[in-house]
Amino acid sequence: MSSILTWSTYVIVFGALGVLALRDRAKARQAVKVAIKSFLGILPIMLAFIGLIGLLLGVVPTEVISRYLGQGAGWWATLTAFVLGAVLYIASLVSIPLAASLLRAGASVTTIAAFLTGLMMVNTVTLPLEIKYLGKKMALSRNLLSLVFAFAIAIMIGMVLQ
Repeated sequence: MSSILTWSTYVIVFGALGVLALRDRAKARQAVKVAIKSFLGILPIMLAFIGLIGLLLGVVPTEVISRYLGQGAGWWATLTAFVLGAVLYIASLVSIPLAASLLRAGASVTTIAAFLTGLMMVNTVTLPLEIKYLGKKMALSRNLLSLVFAFAIAIMIGMVLQ
């Protein structure tokens, strides 16, 4: 399934680039330059995180991960993963492989869902920026509602997929 999705994405992206190249070669060349620059900018961080994940999973035995993040760890593991997700600022490009690795190592579905929903929906790191541009009431309301809904979604995902 992911292979079909991956190839479909390639076809769409390169098809759009081909159409753009036919219409305006200069814009197509500029788009490729921007894409390459963005890719090279994120590559060192991505490689560092993937290396860190590999190192962490190589050093920490799966029994330890299962004990602290697994089914038997209880609500504290889920709540801890949720809080970590809410306060960390990790790109989804890194967090999803991390979550998959932890899941394979024995972490519970609910705990991983709590980590990912907290990470994607709650932005405590960018809260000052949100307050500046959206206002204090809007930014705090959005984050508070995101906290509630993200945790509820994580619990529901855990109930459905367990």
